[in-house]
Amino acid sequence: MKYYENKPSGYYDNVRLEMLKYLPSQAKKVLDIGCGNGAFASLVKQKNDAEVWGIELMEEEAKVAVSVLDKVFIGVCEKYIEDLPENYFDVIYMNDVLEHLADPYSVLEILKSKLAPKGVLISSIPNVRFFRTFSKVLFSKDWKYEEYGVMDKTHLRFFTGKSIKRMYEDLGYSIITHEGINVTKSLKPILFNILFLFTQMDIRNVQYATVASVK
Repeated sequence: MKYYENKPSGYYDNVRLEMLKYLPSQAKKVLDIGCGNGAFASLVKQKNDAEVWGIELMEEEAKVAVSVLDKVFIGVCEKYIEDLPENYFDVIYMNDVLEHLADPYSVLEILKSKLAPKGVLISSIPNVRFFRTFSKVLFSKDWKYEEYGVMDKTHLRFFTGKSIKRMYEDLGYSIITHEGINVTKSLKPILFNILFLFTQMDIRNVQYATVASVK
């Protein structure tokens, strides 16, 4: 827990504006797992005039979220998801959460029954093939954990774009959108791709955004 407590200032109030574009305009009941202090979820609430619930591990941040969201659970998400209402949420957000879980597969399996008909689960997951991480493994022969980012020391799971897609599909989800986000502006991965006929462009993606529904 101490590593979560020692995150840089602003870590838990990060407003993921780039994830708002995936929010369906008709969504009126939303769950934000890993809601932090509710900064992002409150924007969702305002944008759609929606009922928004949150689940947050860090007590101090969650207490702030209580003041802006309709309902907030404090603790690990696995403690609460079984008891969430069935077929209820139009959207479940998991922005940079699944990589922190010991068993993201079981969590995604349970959440399927919590989605309303035509509901979607929206996630952001770091890409372990991001060129700065990839180059350290390939050229420096190193696997170094850091305070935040792709190699955050609190990450328990690591994903590529391909493995994220496979995880959802193996669990019975249908992929609606799956794309790289926060693409680096550095020219290095483009120069690297000249050698590989531009077949490795996924190394430019810091994260992947995925929108999935239940089949």
